[in-house]
Amino acid sequence: MQNRALHATADHASPFSPLAPDQDKDGPLKEDIRLLGRLLGNVIREQEGDAVFDVVEAIRQSAVRFRREDDHAAGAELSALLANLAPEQTNAVVRAFSYFSHLANIAEDRHHIRRRRAHLLGGSAPQPSSVAFSVARLKDAGVGRDAIAAFLREALISPVLTAHPTEAQRKSILDAGLAIARLLAERDLPLTPRERERNVQLLQARIATLWQTRMLRYEKLTVADEIDNALSYYRTTFLRELPAVYDDVEREIAHGFGGGALDLDDADYLQMGSWIGGDRDGNPNVNAATMRHALLRQSATILEFYLDEVHALGAELSTSTLLVPASEALLALTRQSPDDSPHRNDEPYRRALIGIHARLAATARELGAAAILRKEPGASAPYRDAEELHGDLSVLAASLAANNGAILAEPRLNGLLRAVRIFGFHLASLDMRQGSDVHEAVLAELFARGGVEPDYAALGEDAKVALLLGELARPRLLFSPFLDYSDTTASELEVFRTARELQRRHGQRAIRHYIISHTETVSDLLEVLVLQKETGLLHPDGMRGSVMVVPLFETIPDLQRAAAIMAQWMALPPVAQLVAHQGRLQEVMLGYSDSNKDGGFLTSNWELYQAELKLVDVFAAAGVRLRLFHGRGGTVGRGGGPSYEAILAQPPGTVNGQIRLTEQGEIISSKFSNAEIGRRNLELLVAATLEAGLLPGGASAGPQQAPRLALFEEVMAELSQRAYHAYRGLVYETPGFTDYFFASTPIAEIAELNLGSRPASRKSTRRIEDLRAIPWGFSWGQCRVLLPGWYGFGSAVSGWLGEDQDGKRLATLQEMARHWPFFATLLSNMDMVLAKTDLAIASRYAALVPDEALRQRIFDRIAAEHAATVHCLERITGNAERLVHNPALARSITNRFPYLDPLNHLQVELIGRHRAHPAAPEDRHNRVHRGIHLSINGVAAGLRNTG
Repeated sequence: MQNRALHATADHASPFSPLAPDQDKDGPLKEDIRLLGRLLGNVIREQEGDAVFDVVEAIRQSAVRFRREDDHAAGAELSALLANLAPEQTNAVVRAFSYFSHLANIAEDRHHIRRRRAHLLGGSAPQPSSVAFSVARLKDAGVGRDAIAAFLREALISPVLTAHPTEAQRKSILDAGLAIARLLAERDLPLTPRERERNVQLLQARIATLWQTRMLRYEKLTVADEIDNALSYYRTTFLRELPAVYDDVEREIAHGFGGGALDLDDADYLQMGSWIGGDRDGNPNVNAATMRHALLRQSATILEFYLDEVHALGAELSTSTLLVPASEALLALTRQSPDDSPHRNDEPYRRALIGIHARLAATARELGAAAILRKEPGASAPYRDAEELHGDLSVLAASLAANNGAILAEPRLNGLLRAVRIFGFHLASLDMRQGSDVHEAVLAELFARGGVEPDYAALGEDAKVALLLGELARPRLLFSPFLDYSDTTASELEVFRTARELQRRHGQRAIRHYIISHTETVSDLLEVLVLQKETGLLHPDGMRGSVMVVPLFETIPDLQRAAAIMAQWMALPPVAQLVAHQGRLQEVMLGYSDSNKDGGFLTSNWELYQAELKLVDVFAAAGVRLRLFHGRGGTVGRGGGPSYEAILAQPPGTVNGQIRLTEQGEIISSKFSNAEIGRRNLELLVAATLEAGLLPGGASAGPQQAPRLALFEEVMAELSQRAYHAYRGLVYETPGFTDYFFASTPIAEIAELNLGSRPASRKSTRRIEDLRAIPWGFSWGQCRVLLPGWYGFGSAVSGWLGEDQDGKRLATLQEMARHWPFFATLLSNMDMVLAKTDLAIASRYAALVPDEALRQRIFDRIAAEHAATVHCLERITGNAERLVHNPALARSITNRFPYLDPLNHLQVELIGRHRAHPAAPEDRHNRVHRGIHLSINGVAAGLRNTG
């Protein structure tokens, strides 16, 4: 039995101590996990008693033996333990293992920061994915400092935060996690014995707070909740770290090339975007009101930050004109200030800042954000726009620079100036998104009520295009204020009108993009232009628009049609005018999640690659710059995986300084809940974009690639066809597969969990086609199959190699893995997914399928494909073990999964109870239901980017 003293020392074991020795460099990580596990054990004993602690330990030991030793007796013992868990103990046990996953994540994040600092302190060579590494690589390739600066002045790199139903964290849990992370960081400092003891006490207190905090939401998450959750990451990370990344980039370029500081004050290449509050596709809870609320909350967040920073500057810039002169422009600004205190007559910076503060307060009141105001220094006029604020702050900076005070701008003023350039008064650009079928329905009603066309939806594509072009050429409006319209039409038109209003209030960058889901034809794009014309967002005289229409190509057929649609689109004379007004730039969005659900992992990746290459050719012929918007999910099955490698693996010509990409659900927390890790993730986006856009031939070019590229692509095309048929054959063509999926995964329970404001399915059916890609992938992750990240690869490769007479085909695949970044990245991502796949655990979920014949038939197919996939991957890479090239993740899995496995076993047990007794007494039903949902949260935390 473990030592169960309440205040155990660091040498005493706990249910959550790491299991295996590791390399010395991971010693601090092991120590952190051991400490957090011990403190969690203390909390469990304190809060729940020895009986729960003992059963947690017994489950842990059985699960470890079952995983490490393939001990079937341990498996039987584990099943018995779980089946015999007292109802009042079950949820406490689930919570124990769930919280360990969360605590392990915090410790790993801290260790990543620790290792990075160790590299920097040790003077190591720049690490890949750092800007320093990229600058060195560019310099070696002959790319000059001026070329890099010019590139950044034209670039746009934009992470776009989205709300999707896989974010299983409550903000209260995130806040407690941040406090624990800060206390862990403190332990890396020299602490006295008393300080160290106090640190441990505070850590245990925070863990106790976690234990006493409700992990789940009992009410459906609203769009307003999602907006506030996203804004918490701005306060934690983006508001300070995004400007800091700009400083880092300038510093690294200057350092890499020598010479003086690089002036990139006019470059706004890294900006934030958001879908939260503007993404209506399939979410009836998003409308004009949520857009207004999103921009109001965003504006309040950034204005509160500016007010706080200006107030702090007023305390810091105490410079007196009795000692140092000030510029005339600053003195003029001082005279406009409402501050008339005689105590500050010789302190022009403070007086000017009081005036700036007053104008910011008036701006907040003007924009509806008066709730953030506390004490106002006096009445003043609001700023017309953020540029005017930037101008006033620049006066301060220029005066300091001219009067021996440039260094005084460094602690805060320079960062504030940069923040104003990046965030304006809008914080992040809010995208609008809606499905093409909705636009068609709205226009059909407008045309019919206006006597223009009685049945627009029944027209052929050519007739639709002709009608829409004709409408764009006419100055009239279709809408009449004297007619009544359907709720859908009224709501959609109000959204467009609201976008115009929000641009006027918050600046044009507040709303810049309109995403059209399910784009299948040119008329889908023209419909949105007509709706923009109806609401004043588009001026048909000269085709001047303020919101770019962006097609989203999602399914495999959509991706295959994308280039032809865009060629047709840009050839239309009014569109050519519009694109010219946009600076000869057009954005196209590619959907990773739906294409994967539609065609499988291999085919989705290949069709995305093909679509990009064809789009590059079409845009080059039209003389238009292409900006790709990558709709990547968190998991590999939804286009996830390391962002740096993903950008470098893009086809040549697709990353020319213009890239947007979604950050979804649980990945937002993983990447940006810690400020230092958030800064690193932002930096790597810039680093990858620099390499992909400026290296001769693109970042993916290699010395031996070009002569063989045609062959590589030919092989991929054939593999894709084979994988497509294997995947579709299972998912869409196997009788009973839908029943198997709904029974063997917690999809039904996930749909009930209050994870987001959006429904899990587009329609009230059980069809796979109608299910959203996000819960589809999330469900396969929960049951540890992770099917969207690998299925079809084994059939494709083994079938192709089966025709290999002389070994040349295997040699070709091995060469592709060595010299083609696209294929290498695909294999690397699949390797990671396979490392987290566990068919032994998956078999326990399969046992939930009541039809034994169906269960056996489909699970055997999945297991056979898994074996073939692993075998083929090993033949291509020559590695019999997973994650050979990612030892840090391999160690993480080794340490973490013995504690994750019990959650899966518990989840299966609880789902079985829940489904076997749907009419159980309410208290028992609720307890079991909560246990299932707690386990979903814990498994997602444990799997991280494949959860």
